[in-house]
Amino acid sequence: MLDHFTTHPFSYLRSRMNKHFRSIVLRSTGASSLVAKETIQKLWSGYGEIRRIELIGADVKSVIVKHVQLKLSNSHPRGWNTDIGHQRKVKSYHVETNWYEKYSTQSTARLPHSLAVEHHEDQVFMVLEDLDAAGFSLRKQSLDWIEIKSCLRWLAEFHASFLRKKPDGLWEVGTYWHLETRPQELEELKNQRLKEAASRIDQKLNSCEYKTFVHGDAKLANFCFGEDGKVAAVDFQYVGGGCGMKDVAYFIGSVLNEIESERLEEQILDTYFEFLQNELTERNEALESEWRSMYRVAWADFHRFLEGWSPGHWKINSYSERVIDEVIKNL
Repeated sequence: MLDHFTTHPFSYLRSRMNKHFRSIVLRSTGASSLVAKETIQKLWSGYGEIRRIELIGADVKSVIVKHVQLKLSNSHPRGWNTDIGHQRKVKSYHVETNWYEKYSTQSTARLPHSLAVEHHEDQVFMVLEDLDAAGFSLRKQSLDWIEIKSCLRWLAEFHASFLRKKPDGLWEVGTYWHLETRPQELEELKNQRLKEAASRIDQKLNSCEYKTFVHGDAKLANFCFGEDGKVAAVDFQYVGGGCGMKDVAYFIGSVLNEIESERLEEQILDTYFEFLQNELTERNEALESEWRSMYRVAWADFHRFLEGWSPGHWKINSYSERVIDEVIKNL
């Protein structure tokens, strides 16, 4: 098996770290040998890849290996190849390893178990539970209402797990579009009213009394579904502190068009808060009142980033424009 493993066209397996990385997988899983299987995806901007590894002689048949190479990449798909972007991505991978090492076991929301995390020079190597093998093998391109509810339940469980906890070693302010980390996109923003209001929108979200950990990239592509309707989530590079509405607004924008986003807004919030209240040890009306008032603020915050990053994006629509106008008017 070793010869097959070392000659497989998989970048880190051809490196001088091959034997070391191989030993990590074997030690963390108890496998006697292993075979590199398919590439699940390349990481954004050429920072590495995610692979499925088949195990021989272990309690589980496979694991997921996320290998990150923290060198400056020149392959950003939208041309944002700058040191600011590079440093943001480097920090995001350090955040993800801290998340798996210190926090992931505290979540009642389902996510992959961490088997090993290894740092070496400019490389990071994570061995994670294979959610496909654990019963979450379905990926969805669109969702019905029952499936949306399952994801809202996941978000509520996640937020309840970390309510009022400090994100030490994570992003102080979670989400990949946080204003402080996106000066270039703000500079490119053509909507002058939104540009001038950006810092006040950011401040309003950050001044919430009730904070939790947000996933930070809770789009449909990061949810894994089971045949039984249960849901798990992956990708914790942008987990950090903040108002839970950031995740909810961003998730809804990834699964519903403008008509459905507006029509179902109240139903979405009612459903999420029913799940959230059920997860808390006692009902918290003050939290619900504050966070409900932040839903559209969170929506406007993401669209501040989106309009600067990709002005022609399909998510920019008349509903979002009305939400932004309302939020700015009420600041």
